[in-house]
Amino acid sequence: MRQVILYGTRTCPYCYKAKKLLRVKHILFNEILIDHNKEQQQEMITRSGRCHVPQIFVGDQHLGSFHNMMELERKGLLDPMLSDKQ
Repeated sequence: MRQVILYGTRTCPYCYKAKKLLRVKHILFNEILIDHNKEQQQEMITRSGRCHVPQIFVGDQHLGSFHNMMELERKGLLDPMLSDKQ
């Protein structure tokens, strides 16, 4: 599997849903909590161009938010993105 990074906060319901989907798929991910860390918050904004959470990356590719990830899932495109065989 490719490296997955999820920028989020402790209280975000969409972060929770994104993590739940990744766990159901048995995808290991690195969660970067930005609630109280301005440097990591700025890193997320710089990388994604967005200031809301979650922001999800697979390798160097920005998937976007939970809604973007769910759209990929509905289209059957998420699993191939998560696979090493790209």
